[in-house]
Formats: sequence, structure tokens, C-alpha cells
Amino acid sequence: MNKNMAEKLFPFNALSLFIGLFRRPGNPLSFQGKLISNPHANTQLKFKKYSSLVHRLHRLSDHALIFHVEGALLRSSSLFPWFMLVAFEAGGILRALVLFLLYPLVCLLGEKLQLKAMVFICFFGIRKEKFRIGRAVLPKFFLEDVGCEGLEAVLRCGKKVGVSDLPRVMVEGFLRDYLGVDFVVGRELKVVCGYFVGLMEENRNAIALNDIFQDKKADSPTIGIGSLKKSLDEQLFLDCEEVYLMTEAEKSKWKILPKDKYPKPLIFHDGRLAFRPTPLSTLVMFLWLPLGFFLSITRVTFGLLLPYNLSSPILAFTGTRTTVSSSAPHSSTMNSVENKARGILYVCNHRTLLDPIYLAIALMKNITAVTYSLSKLNEVISPVRTVRLTRERERDAGTIGRVLQQGCDLVVCPEGTTCREPFLLRFSPLFAEMSTEIILVAIDVKVSMFYGTTASGLKCLDPFFHFLNPYPVYTLKILGELPASMTCSIGGKSKFDVANHVQAKIANALGFECTRLTRRDKYMCLAGNEGFV
Repeated sequence: MNKNMAEKLFPFNALSLFIGLFRRPGNPLSFQGKLISNPHANTQLKFKKYSSLVHRLHRLSDHALIFHVEGALLRSSSLFPWFMLVAFEAGGILRALVLFLLYPLVCLLGEKLQLKAMVFICFFGIRKEKFRIGRAVLPKFFLEDVGCEGLEAVLRCGKKVGVSDLPRVMVEGFLRDYLGVDFVVGRELKVVCGYFVGLMEENRNAIALNDIFQDKKADSPTIGIGSLKKSLDEQLFLDCEEVYLMTEAEKSKWKILPKDKYPKPLIFHDGRLAFRPTPLSTLVMFLWLPLGFFLSITRVTFGLLLPYNLSSPILAFTGTRTTVSSSAPHSSTMNSVENKARGILYVCNHRTLLDPIYLAIALMKNITAVTYSLSKLNEVISPVRTVRLTRERERDAGTIGRVLQQGCDLVVCPEGTTCREPFLLRFSPLFAEMSTEIILVAIDVKVSMFYGTTASGLKCLDPFFHFLNPYPVYTLKILGELPASMTCSIGGKSKFDVANHVQAKIANALGFECTRLTRRDKYMCLAGNEGFV
């Protein structure tokens, strides 16, 4: 048999046959000439290189888009961090430990079995109506993993459909709230008696693209974006005239999306983990926890329950870092107020429930703090006196007035709740009517492992989680006394003008941004309630 005859009988070489045996359905081996019939549109679906889409981004505004979330938007290809967040935040530390210990075995399974195994470990026994991780926790970490180039392509298009391999409850909040996606295609989780059983429905939730794009112009094509590494569900992309696939090499060059480029500002988020839990960082966390628990108890016991002159060096010795600066004349704000019969009102922004304690340590004096929904445990262990308010204006005004009349220095946080991001919530104007001697304090907190605040978890554990960090950092800037010309009784300003002025002064000192959002906005977003305990 000559060479030409062999080529006619065996048109494919050995390598092509070998690759063909292991080829995934729907995942093309090459871009050139790869066509799939489209029975809905009576056309053919063609796969192209993603780089060819980059040159026409400015012309995508009239296009509809179907994109694969993990393959076309996120920089990382690992699903472990997202499931670890679900396990830790929704299931607790023991469930997170189980997932971490079983993950090496999970990696030995095939791609589909890996997904099913992690879903079972993370979701089994979780109450459906209490699951808010998809809206309160995961969006922050999804945004931190989004690539600039992928996001640009998604935002350029008109109507958008996001397709994900993850359960829909994990990605829907992020895609709808931050990217404006019109429809989310993901796996549905089976529910029995209101609880997830850790199993997924066999097929993705039904989707009728013709209904979604029914008001789309006839001459506006639908395109798809996916990844070569991720197998595509061809049934979902049949309405696309073209599908653009990117390689892992292209994704590796994507830039991290800066916060000022987020489609929507990230102001509220919940959860305890302050880092993206990759397998390596999760290992570091579990190795730190035994020492961290001991250190947290030591800091709370000795640091918070001893006199300030003793607690301050103990906190510093155990790794907490505190920076105090003052831009006010020392005599006008520190010494002269000691001789006044009426108490001084300290107004500060709110980062954690430890704000009044750190302020008392910085001033080395006894102060009183007003609270709204502080847990009983935190009231018992607090080294500063606390006064509970009711959120009824007349009663709260009377309470604050009595404390100041008794000569007690009082600290208030007009935001009414904590905010983690560099934003200030709207300041309640009640404090503006209570005193003419108001000292402004700007506070910032930096943590590396755990957040010391929560909207839906156990608030009594807030100080323990804050001190569970290896090196928590507290920064206090004492900005001085509010000028008399900016007060209500002397300057003739309205309480709203005073509140807005104080908010702007503190925000400017910290480099934060003022908002009109309130405590109610935060808790409705993160916990589905108005924040009353």
C-alpha cells in the first residue's frame, strides 16, 4: 500500500484518534471550521477565538449575551474557595474542616463528581430560608476574582444570561445585583422539609431564551462567551450565532478589577472570613486557630477586664496594634473638659462594637457608650459603662440628656450600625441637639483573617473574632471639638446640617465616602430584617 492510498483510507493520524477518544462533548478541539447545527435558529453555531471579540467590544451594545460565569468572568478556575465560604459561613467551622480534610480525595474524582461531592458536604442539612450566603457573603469574593477584560465584555452587551456550574443560590445574588444579569442558569438544589439535602437536580433550570429576548431587535444577534477548559452545555448556547472561547493563557493575563471599577459599589457584606479561602490559605487558618483561640481568650480576659493602664500594654504585647493621633489642641479637648460639670459628647463612626473601649483606652478615662442591640454577654464583659437606647426619639433624647447632666462623658455612633467598607452611613441627627461640646473621632480597623462584626450571626462572638486575628489594627483620629458656629443652639444650624457636616468631616479624615444609606438598609440587605435583637 503506497503512501497516498494510506492517507485516503486513514485520514486521521494516531494523535487525532487518541484525542478524539477523550474529547468532551460540546468542547471543540479547534476554532477553525467547528460548526454545530442550530435547530432553533436554522443556522449554524460557530466557535471563535476570544481574542477576535476584543476588537469589536465597542459594537456589542445591541447584542444579547449568554456567558459562562466561571469560564468567561472569573479569573480563578478553582471552585474550592466558593464552597469553603459556604461551608464556613453557613455550616460552621466543623463543616469547613470536613470539607478541607476531604478535599484531597475529592480532587481524585472526575469534574462532575467533584462538584456533586462538594455540594453535598456544604449544603446537607442547611435550612433553605436561612441561607443568605449567596447575597450577603459571596458577592464580595466574586468581585475580587472578576477579571477586568471579562467584565468589560459582559457589561458592553444588552440583555445578559449568566450560565454557571454552581448551584443557582450561590451565584444569582451576585449576577443580578452587581452585573444586572437578566436571567441566571444554574443547578437547582433539592429541598426536603425546608432543608437542603445536598443533592442537585439532574438538569439545569429550564430556560426559554426566546422569551427572555423577545423584545430584542431582530437584527441584534445573540453571542456566547465561554472557556476552552470548561465544557459547554450546547443546548444553552444553541440560540447564539457565535460563541467565543478563551484559553487559560488569556485568562492568566487578566487584570484584577479595582474597587473603583465595580459595576455597583460594594458597601454591605457579611460573614466572618476576611480572606479568600484557597486551599493554602485555609490550611494556614486551621493551623492558626488553636493558638488564635487561646490568644483571643487571653486578650478578652486580661485586655478588656483590667484597668486601662494595664490592658493597653497587654493588648500591645499580644499583637494588637493601636494608633492614636490628635489634630486638636490638647488643652481645649483633654484638660479643660475635666473641670466641666456637664459631660462631653464624643461622636465617632462605627467599625466594631469595640470602638468605645479603644476610645476609652486612648483617652485613658472612663466614658459611657450608648448601645442599640448589644448582646447581654457583651454588656457583662464590657469595661465601659453602657446605656441602652430604644430608637424612640423622645426617650433616647431624655436618656442621653440625663447621662450628660450627670457629668459623664458619652460616646455615640450616629451611624447606628457598623460598616466594614470605606463608606459612612447616614448620621442620625439626634446627637446634634444634645450638646454644644462635641468632639469628633474618626476610627478605622484593619483585620487579616476574621471580621469582628456580623449582621446575621452571633453578635456575642464579635469581640472574640476580632481578637482572633493575628495582628488586628485600630486607628483613632481625634479631630477636635466641633466649632460653636456649627452647633444648633449657638450657631443656629439645623440638626441635619450638623449631622451632615460631622459625617463629612469624619469621612474626609479617613478618606471614606459618605452615603445616605441607613441601618435598616444594611440589615434588610444582609439579614432580611431591620436589625433588632
